[in-house]
Amino acid sequence: MKIRYKFLFILCGSLVIMACKEAVKAPEETATIPNILVIIADDAGWNDVGYNGSEINTPNIDELATNGVQLDRFYVNPTCSPSRVSLLTGMPASRIGVVAPISGRSNKTLPDSITTLPQALKIANYENAIFGKWHLGLDIDNGPNAFGFDYSYGFLHGQIDQYTHKYKNGDDSWYRNDEMIEEEGHVTDLIENEAIEWIANKRDKSKPFFVQLAYSAPHFPLQEEDKWKEPYLNKIENNSRRDFAAAMAHMDYSIGRIIQSLKDQKIDDNTLIIFLSDNGAMENWYPKAQYNGAHGPNDVLGSNHPLKDWKTSNFEGAIRVPAIVYWKDHLNPQVNANFISISDIMPTILSLIEQEIPDDVEGVNVWPSLLNPKIKTSHEIYVRGHKQESLIQRPWKLIRQRFKDASPSNYQLFDIVSDSEEQNNLIEKDTVLANKLKVLLQNQFNKDDTSVNKDL
Repeated sequence: MKIRYKFLFILCGSLVIMACKEAVKAPEETATIPNILVIIADDAGWNDVGYNGSEINTPNIDELATNGVQLDRFYVNPTCSPSRVSLLTGMPASRIGVVAPISGRSNKTLPDSITTLPQALKIANYENAIFGKWHLGLDIDNGPNAFGFDYSYGFLHGQIDQYTHKYKNGDDSWYRNDEMIEEEGHVTDLIENEAIEWIANKRDKSKPFFVQLAYSAPHFPLQEEDKWKEPYLNKIENNSRRDFAAAMAHMDYSIGRIIQSLKDQKIDDNTLIIFLSDNGAMENWYPKAQYNGAHGPNDVLGSNHPLKDWKTSNFEGAIRVPAIVYWKDHLNPQVNANFISISDIMPTILSLIEQEIPDDVEGVNVWPSLLNPKIKTSHEIYVRGHKQESLIQRPWKLIRQRFKDASPSNYQLFDIVSDSEEQNNLIEKDTVLANKLKVLLQNQFNKDDTSVNKDL
């Protein structure tokens, strides 16, 4: 009996040791590459989301913020096309000559010489899809499918009628893959339904996916049903602001439906979700000949309160936007004050999945700082718009405005940590610091595509 017990004891001990070894190995063996969902709001300002104190109800965005990483210092470009360039290339958009929205009948697009984020992800066996706004090539031949997306659906231009799906000058813009199409319905609903259908039924489920969900909301023209306006009838007095709130609420509902779809398919726990706005809010809209006079004007649109100024400038209201990173059970809920740029998204994603980062990428991997906010970011953030350019190096921001008539450039310097509202211009108070930052700014400027200089 004693021998038998001894044998059982040894056997049990061995099994425990084996189990422990297996337990140690398990995380490595069961680790999976995440699906990636990037959600882009169009012209949503700092104070247009509930978690930043807005009067607009955004419960689904707020839930991501509550349970994820709120990026408190996330910087984009002053307008939409440049931000989308930076997202997909990991570099300042001015490097390829995009400093303003691509508009009209322009043939401007991404160069073939640069590896885009979806192209890099394809090497890692991702299947890529984009739903909604492209705005990086207004011809279907230089649409998303030419730059790494396997499936694309939505509109090519920067703004469209929400129901006719035509651009402000009457151009057709609605398409699926390589075909221009006509459909009925509101843009927010259409891209939501198409995204849900693709994720649930059309994709190759043996592969991880990258989805860029690029809404037209809350960008004008504002064309929302009464059901989205009703909650604000007694809450927001201004009709235009009420319509804007309705567009935000409609988008938030759509985001909620897509996240619920991920849960229904039991893939929400392995989907990295990034939410951001492409630039800060626009103050108002007074159209002239757009849409044949069918829409507008809007005297009040978004809110960047308490940040300074509006879309198109390089002040905080234009380039510091609400942004969230959420990955269930992988990131601890936090408000992260590290300085992060939209150009950092590409290298961060590629580093996370251990994929090689293309040589052209200038952004940095900020994943360590998302895991532990005490790991501070220290890289320069260079933002060039069509009116100004800026150099951000915590806690400083230098803004330069150049003039067509060769007048001396105007500089402003702010400590944006202690003065986030940019009230105190320090350019004359610390000339040594100012001169140092001017050199850094000019070094960045010298790397830009010189073709954009003629557009000043």
